[in-house]
Amino acid sequence: MLNRVILIGRLTRDPELRYTPAGVAVAQFTLAVDRPFSRDQGEREADFIPVVTWRQLAETCANYLRKGRLAAVEGRIQVRNYENNEGRRVYVTEVIADNVRFLESPNREGGGSQGRDDFGGGNGGGYGGGGYGSGGGSRSSGSRGTGGNMDPFADDGKPIDISDDDLPF
Repeated sequence: MLNRVILIGRLTRDPELRYTPAGVAVAQFTLAVDRPFSRDQGEREADFIPVVTWRQLAETCANYLRKGRLAAVEGRIQVRNYENNEGRRVYVTEVIADNVRFLESPNREGGGSQGRDDFGGGNGGGYGGGGYGSGGGSRSSGSRGTGGNMDPFADDGKPIDISDDDLPF
């Protein structure tokens, strides 16, 4: 059986960080994810998906994610239920994230850290932001090679000259 979800969207509000009575960090936020189609009038629709992160990942998300930021979330869907004050059973569907990837640098808004978008170091590679997983590791957007430009789409969609000999199939 498989329960795996990957989402890319924008935060609708800043993450809300709390701690359990045992001192475990938990952060909650909502991700607005565009639907792949639009209405008759051309209006795009979005789904607003609740996301929950735990422990170090929760603290990292609370520290670096903000409303409007683009993020990728990888995790599992969980459905839980509880009885509210009126005695009615309430069902909650949410994504329990074990990996969150920051797809925008915090420098974009002009404030924040000066020239730093690696969110604490690490030695992985990422495009335009840092990523964090449940293992507590981080990924940074450092330069690979000599040019320092690691954006594979820097040519703005211009055709790329690739010979048939370069293709693996």
